[in-house]
Order: sequence, then C-alpha cells, then structure tokens
Amino acid sequence: MMLPFDPTEITPEMYGEHMAVLESDHESAIETVREICLDEGFGIPVEFSPSDMLNEKVDAGRDPYYVLGACNPAIADRALTATDNKIGGLFPCNMIVWERAPNEQVVYHVSIMRIAQMLGMAEDTDEMDAIIADTGELVASVYDRLESL
Repeated sequence: MMLPFDPTEITPEMYGEHMAVLESDHESAIETVREICLDEGFGIPVEFSPSDMLNEKVDAGRDPYYVLGACNPAIADRALTATDNKIGGLFPCNMIVWERAPNEQVVYHVSIMRIAQMLGMAEDTDEMDAIIADTGELVASVYDRLESL
C-alpha cells in the first residue's frame, strides 16, 4: 500500500501529538483527565480499559491502560459535515492514560482531525482548518492544565 506521504517526514506536531506525565496512581490520573476534559468542553461518551480486556481474554499481562473517548459535540458535528461523515470512522478523540511506572501515568493524544486531513479523509478547506484550530485549542488547554499539576 502506498501512503500519500512519506512517514519518515512526519513530525509529532503534524499529527497533533500531545503527551504529559502525571505523578499519581492510575485511577486518580483517569479521574483527573476526565474532569479536565469535561471542564474544557469535551464530553466522554465512551471509556474502556484495553489492558483489563486483554489481560482477561489472552492473559496479556498488560500494565494499566485506559481510553477516554472525548468529544466536543459542536466541533464533531462540524467535522462530520466537512468530511461527508467520513471522520466518524475515527471518532471519538481519544485521551489515553497508561501506567509507565508505579505512580507515573502518561496521558497521550493525537489529533484525529489532523490525521484525517493528512490521509485525505478531510479536504484541505478553510472550514477543516478552522476545525483543526478549534480542537487544537481545546486540547492545548487540557494539556496546559495537566502540565500545571
């Protein structure tokens, strides 16, 4: 399969990568991320623990790993319209919390809006650029708060 770009030329900034490290137990980190996302205008319509499922189903021995599916309804609606509904295949915007070490939780996010545009799921339009900017501001606010803890 031929990608429409050279992956070696892609930087984390181009796909909207954010990462913060919290010094707390896993459950407290999840609650902190959930509260901050809600305060910043995201809903959390879905959340689950892949590590729990994998450990139960295939005895994976995974350390705690949790997904908070965050969604800002107004921006999600705009994005569906701007992409002829295609971006829904990437919904929701995930905030990942994984335990890197005891009392050390990584909070990770990549921009589905940027990725959709890079892959051609979303056209390079002024509206999509505005959606990317708006979601980028919300996510930046979340990470500013996480990094100030």
